[in-house]
Amino acid sequence: TVPNIRAYDPAFAYELAAVVRDGVVRMYGETPEDVYYYISLYNENYPQPARPDGVTDEDILRGIYRFAEAPAVGKDGHPARLIGSGAILQQVLAARDLLAERFGVAAEIYSAPSFPLLRRDALAAERWNRLHPEAKQPRVPVVSTVLGGDGGPIVVATDWIKALPDMVSRWVPEPYTTLGTDGFGRSDTRENLRALFEIDPAHIAAATLVSLARCGAMTTSKAATAVRELGIDPDKLDPFAL
Repeated sequence: TVPNIRAYDPAFAYELAAVVRDGVVRMYGETPEDVYYYISLYNENYPQPARPDGVTDEDILRGIYRFAEAPAVGKDGHPARLIGSGAILQQVLAARDLLAERFGVAAEIYSAPSFPLLRRDALAAERWNRLHPEAKQPRVPVVSTVLGGDGGPIVVATDWIKALPDMVSRWVPEPYTTLGTDGFGRSDTRENLRALFEIDPAHIAAATLVSLARCGAMTTSKAATAVRELGIDPDKLDPFAL
């Protein structure tokens, strides 16, 4: 809600480098701006990949980019899109592999370092279009451009409450499912905590399969069977109710 804050939740070192570089220039460069940066960092160790070919600093700074293409699963594979930020992008990547190997789902992976900046961009585009009704070329939000109508259902998982990825929900196609850490959580390991909050690979995969069923790509009975095969209890207590 603070107008001059630029908040980021980077998943990888190259994302962090892009954000810090941008901050140094904008805050301390030749023409300093009245902005400041909020960056979330984690104490979890995991492999740091190289920046994907074709991904620029601008792609990272604007808030979302495609990190990886969908794996090959055969001609009958169902397409889907998985989005993550920060350390939870590792859970998203594991869910992609689970979906491909066990259920024939080909999921693209997107990293979203900043949902707040995506929302600001979308609101700015919406405002401009409202004030220029005769414009022949309406402005399109970045998130709408990156997540167009094709590509299958969208599932987002973050270490934040669901309200964060929900910030851009009205500018992306349905079904759009958000998974987050709403509620109280106390567990002995990260794995158990993420399972409790339903942001682990099994729950991300289940959400994807149910979304595919809702858009007619598979039957609801197949999705229900898959949920059970993933070891998920459909009657598990909502963590928000703990």
